[in-house]
Amino acid sequence: MAFEEINSKMVRAAVAPGQRLFSQRGAMLAYQGEVSFTPNLRGGQGSVMSMIGRRVANEDTPLMTVEGSGTVLFGHGGHHVQVINLSGDTLYVEADRLLAFEGTLEQSTVFLGSQGGVMGMVRGQVSGQGLFTTSLKGHGSVAVMAHGGVFEVPITPQRPVRVDPQAYVAHHGDVRNKLSTALGWRDMVGRGSGEAFQLELSGSGTVFVQASEEKL
Repeated sequence: MAFEEINSKMVRAAVAPGQRLFSQRGAMLAYQGEVSFTPNLRGGQGSVMSMIGRRVANEDTPLMTVEGSGTVLFGHGGHHVQVINLSGDTLYVEADRLLAFEGTLEQSTVFLGSQGGVMGMVRGQVSGQGLFTTSLKGHGSVAVMAHGGVFEVPITPQRPVRVDPQAYVAHHGDVRNKLSTALGWRDMVGRGSGEAFQLELSGSGTVFVQASEEKL
């Protein structure tokens, strides 16, 4: 495991020769050893579409490639940090809540509302959240950020979970997502929280929910 939780707002990562980490720009708090940090527009093992997705989602700042030999402390904005370990499965993370991840993971950009039709676009336009979500697949660890802490909610075939899109952090498992609105178009104006929108997750897996609707 590359990331070790130091406290609720900081993780420590070991960097070894021949291995790479990727982090959000500005996430490095301190480091020891011979470690380099360089901008990376491709973002891990994803294609150029990963870069395009971040651009469309107004994420103009590229990821940083972290290489060398030493240790690095990561954190950002005093937000809560959660480490999630993957063993061959896929994790979907709200793009602006991804702090850092191991270079062994395959990264790409996906449209979170793709299974919910055009309502995915409404989410980005009205709720103020990005249209795109990052997927990370393989074996490795991921550090994600949240406002006020993270709670894991199990998803089962008998009990789908409905989440305020602004409280959504990440999910993994055999999960389908559908974004819908409980209000009419007239009522949606100026409303971006769960009163207007619901992200329904069904199947088998886990969704990570932050303790606040505040945007990072």
